Amino acid sequence: MLNSNEELGKKELPKTVEELLAQRNIEEGAQERDNTKVITYRAPHNSAVQIYDYKDKKSRVVFGPELVMLGPDEHFTVHSLSGDKPKRPHVIKALALLLGPDFMTDIVIVETADHARLSLKLSYNWHFDIVSNPSPEEAAQIFQVPDFVGDSCKAIASRVRGCVAGVSFDQFHRNSAKVIRQAVFGLDESGKMRDLFQFNSNNLVITNIDIQSVEPVDQRTRDSLQKSVQLAIEITTKSQEASARQESARLEQEAMGRLERQKIHDEAEAERSRMSLIQLQAESAAVESTGQATAEARARAEAAQIEGEAAVKQAQLSAEAFKIKSESELEQLKQKQEAELFHQKALNDIEISRSRDLALIESKKFSDVVETIGADTIKSMAEAGPAMQAKLLNGLGLKSFLITDGNSPINLFNTANGMLGGMSNN
Repeated sequence: MLNSNEELGKKELPKTVEELLAQRNIEEGAQERDNTKVITYRAPHNSAVQIYDYKDKKSRVVFGPELVMLGPDEHFTVHSLSGDKPKRPHVIKALALLLGPDFMTDIVIVETADHARLSLKLSYNWHFDIVSNPSPEEAAQIFQVPDFVGDSCKAIASRVRGCVAGVSFDQFHRNSAKVIRQAVFGLDESGKMRDLFQFNSNNLVITNIDIQSVEPVDQRTRDSLQKSVQLAIEITTKSQEASARQESARLEQEAMGRLERQKIHDEAEAERSRMSLIQLQAESAAVESTGQATAEARARAEAAQIEGEAAVKQAQLSAEAFKIKSESELEQLKQKQEAELFHQKALNDIEISRSRDLALIESKKFSDVVETIGADTIKSMAEAGPAMQAKLLNGLGLKSFLITDGNSPINLFNTANGMLGGMSNN
């Protein structure tokens, strides 16, 4: 709150700044500025506002979008730029300097080497080359040229005039875009056209040039251009007519050539058909003359074939009969051998059974003899001397005997037969 001896201070601004702020307030729908309140300004997107402090003798730059608030001793830097077409100075007043990309249009009067004066309407694409987070010195560099629009248009127009002055009207008329772009951008060390033109003083970059129109200034040049255009149209028309006639003649020749080729082709086809007919007639006559001989030969061949097939069939049947006979004889021989084998096997089984029965009989006979003599008698015989043994054996009717242990076996069947034989003889 104000004291009894205090009052609100008023900040006066230049008339131009007041008008620009008032215009800005109207556009934003804000109220009229109060001189006792803080002065604010909304810096647009991609713009820069320069503020100068008269007390500290230094300036600061604010990049949009940002709300700028002036200090007690600060003031906006008003930018007075060229405008209109052709460019005139002090046409545009602004508090914020747009950084681009944007374009500006200018009208340049040039004169060719053959003194033809032309009016060129050119449009330039431009932007300021600003690094991110620039230093105060880098930010202030974009304001080094107060009227960058007028100065850049003058520099470009000077380059275009100098380049156009060295070429003829006809050459410029045919290559206007190349001549103007080469005049502005220049060539690098390898002779290739550069892509941009930069002003090092404030980092303004021209990236493209659009030629919107090229018109003669004086009437005489305009008439000459019109005559040149008419002459070019006539030349083009005649050239097209000549090309059309030549194309028609070429198509006619091609059609005639195709017709001749078709005619030759048809004649060749007719000749081939005639030759084919003659050949068929000759073949028909040959077939007719040789038909009977061919039929007879075919009949003889078929008879011979039938005889051969019959002989082959008879041989096959004879072979099958021989095979059947051989298999029958083989089967009979096989059955006879099996019968003989079965008979021999039966005889062998009978002989084995007989031998087994005889062995049992001999064994029982021996056992009976031993049982008849008795174990005591045999023991006495074993204990008596050889003489007594001989007597005893003689008394028993035994001529010899053999006593052995179990480790030296003897053939008891043969021994029994010998004993029984001796006994039967006595």
